[in-house]
Amino acid sequence: MSTSSTVPENQLYRDLAPDMKARDRRLRVTAVRDGRADVVVEHDLGGQAGRKTHASIARLRSAAFELLEDPADTDPQYLAMLAAVAEVHRPGATPPDCARAALRVLRDLLPAGPAVRSDVSSR
Repeated sequence: MSTSSTVPENQLYRDLAPDMKARDRRLRVTAVRDGRADVVVEHDLGGQAGRKTHASIARLRSAAFELLEDPADTDPQYLAMLAAVAEVHRPGATPPDCARAALRVLRDLLPAGPAVRSDVSSR
């Protein structure tokens, strides 16, 4: 798995380090490369907002940081999928229930491609 797919750009994290938690320090990912994320401090009650720094991707994905915002959260396709799965979510829901809900959304969102004929024999 590539590191850029585990911590995409534009995610917002809260720093939960003991000395940062009270400061409500929030870091926005601006770039990802070589196991590190370039970040900008968006909010810091006791420090310098706007300062650029970096963080280890492994550390960002650990309990040391809390993910506050993910760009996928506002993607209309993501929201449609989330709504479909939430609709079938209940005690006793099975993975096929969720898969069917997701498939309905995919069929609605994806453009109909060229028809594929299943009755054509190979030559």
